[in-house]
Amino acid sequence: MRFGTIPAVRAAAFLVLAGLAAAQDGPIRDSGPTVARPRNTTPGAPAEPDLPPIPSRMKKNAEDAGGSLPSFKSDVDLVTVDVAVLDNKGHFLPGIPGGNFRVLEDNVPQRIQKVELGEAPMTVALLIEFSNLFQRYWGPAWYQTLQLAWGFASTLKPQDYCAVIAYDMKPEILTDFTTDRSKVQEALGRLQIASWSEANLYDALIDTTGRMSGIEGRKAIVLISSGIDTFSKTTFDKTRKALQENGVPIYAVGLMQALRIMAEARMDPITRMDFLQADNQMRTFAAETGGQSFFPRFEGEFSSIFQAVHQALRSQYVISYSSSNKTHDGAFRKIKIDLVNPATNEPLPVKDEKGKPIKYTVVAKAGYKAPRAVE
Repeated sequence: MRFGTIPAVRAAAFLVLAGLAAAQDGPIRDSGPTVARPRNTTPGAPAEPDLPPIPSRMKKNAEDAGGSLPSFKSDVDLVTVDVAVLDNKGHFLPGIPGGNFRVLEDNVPQRIQKVELGEAPMTVALLIEFSNLFQRYWGPAWYQTLQLAWGFASTLKPQDYCAVIAYDMKPEILTDFTTDRSKVQEALGRLQIASWSEANLYDALIDTTGRMSGIEGRKAIVLISSGIDTFSKTTFDKTRKALQENGVPIYAVGLMQALRIMAEARMDPITRMDFLQADNQMRTFAAETGGQSFFPRFEGEFSSIFQAVHQALRSQYVISYSSSNKTHDGAFRKIKIDLVNPATNEPLPVKDEKGKPIKYTVVAKAGYKAPRAVE
């Protein structure tokens, strides 16, 4: 889907958003070239240096890890699942005994080895749409969004790794996984003027999750995007399958709700449907990978959303089990996590401090791709 200039939307957006002031101590300005900048093809113009190539696999920087590289699972049959139990307001429910969790793999009950709270270091990728498709309408609010993204990154623990990837026609790693927050700040500061009016979301997601799939431990992608895809090489269905197999939780934050509210009366039905489809795609990617999705209608909501993402990443149960299926065929295996009373195998009722029943949701990835035997 392509969008032309929408003068009325643009004017309304700037009237509403022009008053937003940028916070201090945010992304560094003027710190480097823009993402996927166009080449100067003017005859006689000096040659421009090539942009740094994207590594074949994302890595945690050796200087940050004392020369170590990411560790990979040695027990190929050990499955680790991050699980969040949320009430109907999205709040994490703590203190659930490990014996109340039940894991079904392809409808077969599994023997749980360990249930613990997720306190291990995390590996987080900030995947940000940086396309002239919409950034030209976003105005001062775009810089504030980057401020809040930086605020999220700065609240990660010192031992957590963070990378910044931006995408338009293709993804570009602005900083690889690092514990050096100044590199993250500098990377976000590069996102000032978009060059291309394309947003290949599917390609960017598959590329990023594929690079992260082999990294052991807790990991997640924080996706800041409109949810629109313009002309990726792959399709929605293939992307959905790849995300399930790669098993990296996605926390999706929508960008365009405020502008859409102002422009909705002027939208044709097809454009309105395209935006609804984009939201549904983001919800699907998040839900099936064990993450969450957020669609702020006002700029002031971003701060609380990033706080909620931070809490979601920290407030999780980590379930480890050894799969009873020892066949190494590379097939996708479905996972279902329930809370049950082990004595009756019935759904576990949860009550608040006043004894009132609490409606809850168990959030976990939909499955994983089994290892394939090496011939």
